[in-house]
Amino acid sequence: VQLQAFGGGLVQPGGSLRLSCAASGLTRSIFRMGWFRQPPGGERDFVAAINSNMGSTYYLDSVKGRFTISEDNAKNTVYLQMNNLKPEDTAIYYCAAATYNGKYVRSTSYAYWGQGTLVTVSS
Repeated sequence: VQLQAFGGGLVQPGGSLRLSCAASGLTRSIFRMGWFRQPPGGERDFVAAINSNMGSTYYLDSVKGRFTISEDNAKNTVYLQMNNLKPEDTAIYYCAAATYNGKYVRSTSYAYWGQGTLVTVSS
């Protein structure tokens, strides 16, 4: 499975961005897609996840109500719609794919990773 993430950029506080993650290869093996982020000097943390075929969704508490994860199966693409962005959302965002039902918050549960896309929230 290969993943390519894109859609990052510079946005003012309160603004919106939509990240996309396109999957290719053995996509039928994917059980769950997730988004993680790594702020400058920080660790890579869970943001959101969605089980394949419009299954359950999961969110980091601090993004609930602001971020929405969704998928387009026809395009093998997962999206992360981010609204009301805050400076603390600044990070490199990574998409990841898991092939089994592991702990969705753990990065080790995901076998495949995209290259990351930078989101900067600043005025």
